[in-house]
Amino acid sequence: MKILLIEDDREAADYLEKALTEAGHTAHVAGDGETGFTLADGGEYDVLIVDRMLPRRDGLSVIAGLRARGTRTPVLILSALGEVDDRVTGLRAGGDDYLTKPFAFSELLARIEVLNRRAGTSDVETVYRAGDLELDRLSHTVRRAGREIGLQPREFRLLEYLMRHAGQVVTRTMLLENVWDYHFDPQTNVIDVHVSRLRGKIEKGFDKPLLHTIRGAGYMLKAG
Repeated sequence: MKILLIEDDREAADYLEKALTEAGHTAHVAGDGETGFTLADGGEYDVLIVDRMLPRRDGLSVIAGLRARGTRTPVLILSALGEVDDRVTGLRAGGDDYLTKPFAFSELLARIEVLNRRAGTSDVETVYRAGDLELDRLSHTVRRAGREIGLQPREFRLLEYLMRHAGQVVTRTMLLENVWDYHFDPQTNVIDVHVSRLRGKIEKGFDKPLLHTIRGAGYMLKAG
């Protein structure tokens, strides 16, 4: 999932950003309501996590403003205000779920997965296949010919991107921007290393290669 966290507490934001990334998601952080509104308005995120008390523009105003502009991205509200009236106010402002601080990260993760699943049942693909290789975004599992393959979070994101573009050439720039969130070339072999590791995991013990290097262009995931 691509997640926008709108949270002004830098320590909490850093913790959640790291934890979400380790869980295999792409997490971006906005430190105030106005910046968060601008980033979320494009509708490019799968889920928004919005703190209720924010500088420049409070969380409920951000959510109400997004809903007024037609943005339907699921929203999880975070707040230290946990009374029934507070939760009702948040949901009526356009929030889809409400989580009271302090909370366990495992619960937050489960809640955003449910929100994403609800939003994606009609038009977002959650299972990708290429030949006998299958990736399930919701259960975060990969199988080939029925055999489960364990991947690190970055490897999972890399494979997911390649499978979303199966049969197409994926350039290094596309991978840097969409898997590593780099908008510049770090001049390292990070892509080559991860592609090599991924190739070893999804092809070792199988007859047919899936991940092909297209010389001078990039990579292509293709069955057969």
